[in-house]
Amino acid sequence: MSPLSRLRLADLLPVATIGLRTRPGRAALSVLGVAIGIAALVAVLGAVRSSQAQVLAQLDRLGTNLLTVTSGQPRGGAEEQLPDSAAASIRRTDGVLSASATALLDDVHVFRNDQMPDNRRGGLDVRAADTALPSTLDASLLRGRFLDGATARYPVVVLGFQAATVLGISEVTGQDRVWLGDRWFVVGGVLEQVELAPEIDRAALIGFGVAATEFGYDGHPSRVYVRAGTDLVGQVRVMLPRAANPESPGRVAVSQPSEVLTARLAVTETTTSLFLGLGAVALLVGGIGIANVMVISVLERRGEVGLRRALGAARRHVAAQFVIESMLLGTVGGGVGVLLGAAVTVILANHQGWQPIVPPEAAAGGLAAAVLVGTLAGLYPALRAARMAPTEALRTA
Repeated sequence: MSPLSRLRLADLLPVATIGLRTRPGRAALSVLGVAIGIAALVAVLGAVRSSQAQVLAQLDRLGTNLLTVTSGQPRGGAEEQLPDSAAASIRRTDGVLSASATALLDDVHVFRNDQMPDNRRGGLDVRAADTALPSTLDASLLRGRFLDGATARYPVVVLGFQAATVLGISEVTGQDRVWLGDRWFVVGGVLEQVELAPEIDRAALIGFGVAATEFGYDGHPSRVYVRAGTDLVGQVRVMLPRAANPESPGRVAVSQPSEVLTARLAVTETTTSLFLGLGAVALLVGGIGIANVMVISVLERRGEVGLRRALGAARRHVAAQFVIESMLLGTVGGGVGVLLGAAVTVILANHQGWQPIVPPEAAAGGLAAAVLVGTLAGLYPALRAARMAPTEALRTA
């Protein structure tokens, strides 16, 4: 410390806050600019982390080992048939834990009653399904029971979640009926939503036996769901086309429904970079705002600077005074921004039904970035104030 200086380091903090205390409105606006940038960064990272946690929880719950086997690409909403031996052959494939076949019945439709016009189908399908379908899909019954060896031979239907909603079936009493293929079917159960098989959600499911006797079903499935060993999904996926259709394996398509959820993670990562960039721009604008305010503050306080220099304050103390003032603006803005970002994350997560997660690194990093921006924004004004000659500063005050 210079022998001419009588300003102790402990005095810098109260001196540095003079501008903040005398002009609270201007200080609040400077803080707001930084707070908006930090809030955007924290909110984006918090929302992304909460969304990713929800998707990962879905993947853990639903599993990534479900595969779907179809024949080629659907044409106009129809599904091409697989060989009638496809399901049995797939079950014998190494690494396959279970397989369940369904068949889309193209010319069969379901209605709430027999008075509904044919063009009011509500986007619902009728599918023949085997009794092992819920175990393969890991699906649960919301109400009633699924098809079994007995009911699969009779006019009993199990509705997917969306199908039950469209048809207005809210209870399963044993007396509820739907008009399916020009005859009445008793509703035996309603499935809960099957997230990895949305086509099941909008379907009315009947047994293979009644599908054959009532609608001429010939035993050819159009879709086979396969549950493979978790560590063998890739190996099983390669073998399924030949198992399903040995004569034309190239016409068989194998998909992994969980890839849709995985793709959501990739899309989230991409959009995160964009929003983080926007938050960084907002933070930069806030830093520029602090710099402008500090330049004006230096000009307004030339008399104060000249007086302190005349009384013996060193250049470094004058510079430190303004750097600390700028750093305080950034720190307060960062703290407010972290709180705002956390609040936005919690509100958004609760609205979406996610578990709110505010990454500690986002909060700490946001606050550190705000302090750094505030400090850097004050360097030029501080150096400008430190270069003022006492006599010139007092004369122009």
